[in-house]
Amino acid sequence: MIDGRIRRIHARFPYLINMVNVLDLTKRVAVVMGATSGIGRTLAVGLAQHGATVIPTGRREDKLREVCREIEAAGQSTICHTADVGDRATIDAFRDAVLQKFGRVDILLNAAGVTFKQETATVTEEQWSALMDTDLTGVLRACQSFYEPLKASGRGRIINIASLGSYRAFYQVAAYCAAKSAVLSLTRGLGCEWAKDGIMVNAIAPGVFPTELNSKLIMGTPRGNEILMRTPMGRFGKPEELVGAAVLLASDGASFMTGECIAVDGGYLASGVNL
Repeated sequence: MIDGRIRRIHARFPYLINMVNVLDLTKRVAVVMGATSGIGRTLAVGLAQHGATVIPTGRREDKLREVCREIEAAGQSTICHTADVGDRATIDAFRDAVLQKFGRVDILLNAAGVTFKQETATVTEEQWSALMDTDLTGVLRACQSFYEPLKASGRGRIINIASLGSYRAFYQVAAYCAAKSAVLSLTRGLGCEWAKDGIMVNAIAPGVFPTELNSKLIMGTPRGNEILMRTPMGRFGKPEELVGAAVLLASDGASFMTGECIAVDGGYLASGVNL
């Protein structure tokens, strides 16, 4: 029934033929960095459910195998190959394994990240550098490693995971906010620089989504209650609610979008007084 309706629409409006299924990810090959937990894991499975061949990666092989099984359950093929965003050699080896198996990469999603809450006056240079190395430089490493395959794709897509901290200060997480502000700036810079190569570089800024990374900081705490008060929808997000934005940015629907960031935050950044 649906196919017949589409044929009738094509017959009446032939100029719309190229706009049908603009969000279809069939035959696209996506790699997801930081896919063993949290948002990265949800988005890896979500892209697979929307037709993409998805190859997740991360440091924890046991968790990675779980994600691969979920992707296969969604009807997509994959491979299980660990990588560490802090180690360029492992990223390059992962890239080579993907290319050997699938022959191309169309989508790179960067979701690896760490955080900690601490008075900034006591944060050591080692702590600061370690966070920056994962949350910022890790993104750069992955983008550089996959640049050539994404360019060869002809419709390469990079999706970086930014944060509300890219726009707003959050108490005692200055290092994380600084890194995520830089991720947003890197997204804009690469979006402009690589547009000529057919690579669209965009970001998603999630609102507050309870994950194993942050749940202890926000669930049933004064900090969490303040976030809820400042969120017009009055609730935390569910990781699955990020899939739609990721599918858009991975698809032909984003063919004229680059250097942009979509906030999926329940209205947090838009809000002023909520009481």
